[in-house]
Amino acid sequence: MNLVDIGANLSHESFSDDLDGVVTAAQAAGVSHIIITGTDQKSNQAGFSLSQARPEIFSCTAGFHPHVAESFDENALLCVRALASEDKCVAIGETGLDFNRNLSDPETQLDVFEEHLKLAAELGKPLFLHQRDAHPQFIELLRRYRDQIVGGVVHCFTDNRQALEDYLALDMYIGITGWVCDERRGTDLQSLVGLIPSDRLLIETDSPYLLPRTIRPKPKTRRNEPKHLIEVLYMLSRCCDRPAEQLALETSENAKRLFGVGPG
Repeated sequence: MNLVDIGANLSHESFSDDLDGVVTAAQAAGVSHIIITGTDQKSNQAGFSLSQARPEIFSCTAGFHPHVAESFDENALLCVRALASEDKCVAIGETGLDFNRNLSDPETQLDVFEEHLKLAAELGKPLFLHQRDAHPQFIELLRRYRDQIVGGVVHCFTDNRQALEDYLALDMYIGITGWVCDERRGTDLQSLVGLIPSDRLLIETDSPYLLPRTIRPKPKTRRNEPKHLIEVLYMLSRCCDRPAEQLALETSENAKRLFGVGPG
């Protein structure tokens, strides 16, 4: 298989000592390309540096996660614009709204999200989007800018059917993580993934987070890695009653179409 992990936080400190081994294990598990998620100034630069050093396996995004929206200023905007103008940076983000924890003021989150939307429109890059407990405000802004942006992915989708339908109505891609492998909190998502059109589905690990609970034997560590992307694929295959090989081909083609990365 040639899988594309469209979202992995490989600049996280948990990968600082063994990243080469993580990449080797991912490739052995059929992962041919990994997009490194940028969430703040440090991770944006780190992801870009990694994608320059290993262009055959890595690309990156650049943006400010809503949790750190209050640290976004004019200098941050200039830095994101500079990185996002490079070929190895394939998307603007991670950006969006998170009203679940409100680690940044909601109004600030809205302002910063809109700045990312404007930048995506200016540069013609897709968006890597985050939304939690903020769908009404999130979809309002997304609709306002939809005609100006090339598209994007709602990463780590865990919301309800109405939200899914709203995103698909805007031709957004939907990113599915190991959340779908969770027998405790992923059952609602398992019932929804079959509604995602084959040309709008993407898969991701969100490493080091969201370790799939379907892994057997259970790993000794809670750290997720790109090599576990196959678990997401297999669960989607069961939920959608479709061959895993076909889903692998389709999701990789979708990543190629949206981000310009992956096999072929």
